[in-house]
Amino acid sequence: MILSTFISMSLFALAASLSPGPVNLVGVSSGARYGVFVGLKFVTGATLGFIVLFLFIGLGLQQLIQVMPALMFYLKWAGVVFLLYISYQLWRDSGELSSDQQERQPSPWLGAVMQWLNPKAWLASVSGIAAYTEPTDVYGIWLFAGIYLVICWLSLMVWVLIGAWMREWLATSSRIRQLNRVLAVGLLLSCVAILY
Repeated sequence: MILSTFISMSLFALAASLSPGPVNLVGVSSGARYGVFVGLKFVTGATLGFIVLFLFIGLGLQQLIQVMPALMFYLKWAGVVFLLYISYQLWRDSGELSSDQQERQPSPWLGAVMQWLNPKAWLASVSGIAAYTEPTDVYGIWLFAGIYLVICWLSLMVWVLIGAWMREWLATSSRIRQLNRVLAVGLLLSCVAILY
C-alpha cells in the first residue's frame, strides 16, 4: 500500500472520528461529570465497538447493503431513535450526582452499543470502506481498521479531556444541567443532520 493511501485513510478516519457526533458528545459529558478515568473506559468501549462494526461491514455486510439498500434506511432510523432517547435522558438530567447516578455512569458497553446504533458510525464505515478498499481486499480492510483504532480512540479522548477540563467550571448541578441540555440539543441536531 502506498504512503499516500495510508495518509488519505488516516485523514478520513480523523475527520470522521473528531467531528462532533453522538459518541463525542457523550464523551464530553462523561469527562465533565465523572472524570477522565470513566471517560477512558467509555471511549475504549466506543472505539472497540466501532472497530468491530467496521470489520463486520468491511468483511461482509457491505455486500448485503449493496443488495438491500433499504437496510441502511432502517439502520439509520433505529440509530436516530436511540440517539433521541439519549438526548432526552441528557435533557431531563438534574445535574445532581446521586449514588444511583454514580452507578449509571457511561460504561464501555454503552460506548460499544452507541457505535452500533450510531448512524454516523455506519455511514463512516460504509463510505470509508467503499472509498479505500475493494470487497476482496481483506488486508486493506484490516489495515484501515488498525488506523481507525488508533485515530478513533485518540479523537474520542480529546472530547473526554475537553469535558474534564470544563469540570471545575461545572462544579454546580445547575451548570451540569446547562451543559447536558446543550449536549442534548447537539445530539438532536446531529439526528437532523443524519436524516438530511
